[in-house]
Amino acid sequence: MFSYCTDPSTLEGLSWLSCYLTTGKHLNLYISVVVVLVLLAITAPVALLFGFGAASAARSKFLPLRWFGKGYTSIVRGVPDIAFFLFFVIALDQAFEWMRHKVKCPDWDQPIRQGIDFVVCDAAKLPLSTSPQWVHETYGFFLAVLTFSIVFGAFAANVLYGAMRAVPHAQIETAEAYGMTTRQAFWRILVPQMWVYALPGLSNLWMVLIKATPLLFLLGVEDIVYWARELGGTKTARFTEYPHPNWHVWYFAALLVFYLCFTKVSEVVLDRIMKRLTKGQATAGGEAQRKAAA
Repeated sequence: MFSYCTDPSTLEGLSWLSCYLTTGKHLNLYISVVVVLVLLAITAPVALLFGFGAASAARSKFLPLRWFGKGYTSIVRGVPDIAFFLFFVIALDQAFEWMRHKVKCPDWDQPIRQGIDFVVCDAAKLPLSTSPQWVHETYGFFLAVLTFSIVFGAFAANVLYGAMRAVPHAQIETAEAYGMTTRQAFWRILVPQMWVYALPGLSNLWMVLIKATPLLFLLGVEDIVYWARELGGTKTARFTEYPHPNWHVWYFAALLVFYLCFTKVSEVVLDRIMKRLTKGQATAGGEAQRKAAA
């Protein structure tokens, strides 16, 4: 990146380090940080949407819908996360290709399941073999976001379901007594108040989601941990122009600092949101704020 980096063998000290930290592989490491942040920014609201839908379904008076909401929550929460991460990527990928295969290749006369192989026509494959590299990477990232959302959406559903039940039912009855429909009481009374009860659980879920981002490596996405492991390994002059001993401890120490700083910032932001939500509410947090203002 710098003009003096042309011949690394002539460098030493900070000059050598500045050139080393701006190599192409290190740029991939920095890009992977952005990938993790983008994953969190997309997954969090999508998982919350899945969770809200499942929690609402679990409260439904329509029995099949209630079974679906409770079944989704129970099944995902009862299976180890790593098993779901490994399963969903394959299952979702094959499901998408199967649907494309039915549309694009209706005259296909061979079985799709051939032993342990899953065979579809070339036009149905995702992504196409002729697609550029960025399409393959984007598709892999999309599958990762969807997988994270499905898994963490189930945990969010459990938190939101409990928060909905924590809102005093007398308030819903009062709203209906004043002429509100069930839907109006749900959106105007229940939903605005449930966030006070849900935020502590959602805060913990957010922290768990942050810690789960290294699982991206299992989904085929080159994340921070992948590049820290690659770059921290021993590099000799025979294989690289920037030789160094085993630096895994330094790279993973940098990851430790990154995640600790990120969680600290998250705690501060979540604490402010909680204070905002509990202001004026008949909760322990709202009562503490009233006493502090008195």
